[in-house]
Amino acid sequence: MRVVDAVKFCEKELVMFENPTLEAEWLVALSLGIGRADIYKTDEIDKELEKRLISNLKKRKKGMPLEYVVSSANFYGYDLFVNKNVLVPRPETEELVLLAKDYILPTHDVLDIGTGSGAIAIAIKKQTNANVFAVDKSRRALKIAKINAENNHADINFAFSDLFSGVKGHKFDVIIANPPYISRKEYEKLDKTVKNYEPKLALFGGEDGLKFYKRIIKDAPKFLKEGGKIFFEIGFDQADDVSKLLEKDFENIKVKKDLEGNDRMVFATKRR
Repeated sequence: MRVVDAVKFCEKELVMFENPTLEAEWLVALSLGIGRADIYKTDEIDKELEKRLISNLKKRKKGMPLEYVVSSANFYGYDLFVNKNVLVPRPETEELVLLAKDYILPTHDVLDIGTGSGAIAIAIKKQTNANVFAVDKSRRALKIAKINAENNHADINFAFSDLFSGVKGHKFDVIIANPPYISRKEYEKLDKTVKNYEPKLALFGGEDGLKFYKRIIKDAPKFLKEGGKIFFEIGFDQADDVSKLLEKDFENIKVKKDLEGNDRMVFATKRR
């Protein structure tokens, strides 16, 4: 099969998506292990690659996220292995790393809570060379995070932990977290491509979506050094609620918008 014909075939099969052409091009490129810009420079697809493409096409037609179809995602320029046990890393979370890294020194101890695929921990380690700890309460997620750290040559201290339970006795200069923040009401309305495939454990943040912020903020002061900072990714409408939760033990509370203009990050300094 010629690549141009493969794209046309996939395009016809993926008409349920908003942009079938883009979907088809990405599916073909990722299935062949080449860049999207290179697909039309490739002439023929051999039989083995054709079988892989058809298999991937069937999965995508059912609504499986493309990253799960090809078991790969890119985050902050780093290639990550992903499957149904970890959340597909989002572009907004790259903005959290971009914000936090400017406050992190190579001598700092950094804790990534709920590491999932290891995306944040790996990017922070590679960008700052700080001493990075990463925890998760899912052993399957930790296994994937360790694979990704090894593949990206990132030396990270991983621990099975329900928030802070696995790092008792440690104190950190920076805590960073993208906790589950979808409320029950929002979860019921999620697109099926998310709800049917991505782990609920990594999405659902309790009735109001604030369950994990409350738990992290309550205990964080005990695990932060003097003047330590905490960084959160938040839902677009959670800035006021998370900021209020921080007021008791934190100062210099700031909210930062993402590139779409939505409130997306809150960060603060431990009160002295």
